[in-house]
Amino acid sequence: MGTAIIVIILLLLCVYAGYSYRKKLRYGGGCCGEHDAMETKVKVADRNKKHYSYQVILSIDGMTCSNCSRRVENALNQQEGMWAKVDLGSQKATVLLKQPPDPDALKTIVQTAGYTVLSIHQSP
Repeated sequence: MGTAIIVIILLLLCVYAGYSYRKKLRYGGGCCGEHDAMETKVKVADRNKKHYSYQVILSIDGMTCSNCSRRVENALNQQEGMWAKVDLGSQKATVLLKQPPDPDALKTIVQTAGYTVLSIHQSP
């Protein structure tokens, strides 16, 4: 009888751990509010790469989950003439621009989203 109770308790713990892990994968870690659903992705209207003459790569500090990267990407994509793709693994954002890049404006956009730009590299 005692063994059955222990097995049931262990089973309940495993179910709870699986539920918590699934929730963390779905909604991100505790850094951005683990109970918040992921933000809706902002899509750029002009998706023709030929229209974007400039490209910069931003090194960003502070992103720890997919919600973080989505927040930065959305902040950049909401700007007119910008198309951004953020890579959480490398902590970098690749930003295509129609106008010459303004480093201060890019830093401000990312900072307003709650993160820090460590460096900006302009690509040819």
